[in-house]
This record gives sequence, C-alpha cells and structure tokens, in this order.
Amino acid sequence: MELIGQAYDWLLTGAVILLAVLIICSVVRSVLGPRIADRIIAVNMVGTMIIMIIAILSVYLEENYLVDICLIYAMISFLGVVVLCKVYTGVYLQKKRMHANMRAIEENLRHQQKDGGQQAMAEDQRMDER
Repeated sequence: MELIGQAYDWLLTGAVILLAVLIICSVVRSVLGPRIADRIIAVNMVGTMIIMIIAILSVYLEENYLVDICLIYAMISFLGVVVLCKVYTGVYLQKKRMHANMRAIEENLRHQQKDGGQQAMAEDQRMDER
C-alpha cells in the first residue's frame, strides 16, 4: 500500500511539474506570438493550466476549499478571455473601417483628379474656340 501512495505522490508531482513547464512555454508563446489572437489563446491556456494545477493540489493536499478557488479562478479566467476577445474584435473592426475609409478617400481623390482633368480639357477647348 505504501508503494501505491508513493506512486500516487510521484504522479501528482510529475503532473504539476509538467504543467509548470507548459505554462512557461505558453508565456513565451504569448510574448512572441505574431498576432493578437495567438496571444489571447496563450493567455487562455495559461489560465486553464493554472486551474488544473489548483485541482491537482486540492487532491494532493486533501483540501476541499481549493476546489472552490479553482472554480472561481475558472470564471474569472473565462471573463478575462471574453473581455480580451471583445477588445480585439473592436480594434480589428476599427482598423478595418479606417482602411475602408482611406480607400474611399483615395478613390474619391482619383475620381476628382480625373474629373478635374476633363474639366480643364473642356475649358482649354472653349478657350481655343474663342
């Protein structure tokens, strides 16, 4: 029975160490990620792995209150990711509108230059006719 207890302790300790290494990898990914979406996903992964570590610690230490903390942390992590996604979506849409507005302005300027050139040619022809 002692052997099973030691194996159980080693398994839980190994799981926590593995999750800690994965958290470090996710933090590196969130810093180096080329896009904002990669960073948001990495932050979400870190939150999920921390929830798993808290759950493992609640089993290892046989403390039931850690499960409540785990649930509260899960709700806060979820809300944080939702807020980050909402902010990212707003920034993306704002940049998209700005780009569309700039394209419309450029097109309008080209159209005005084209019309201005035609009007100048018409005035030149009128001057030649006089």
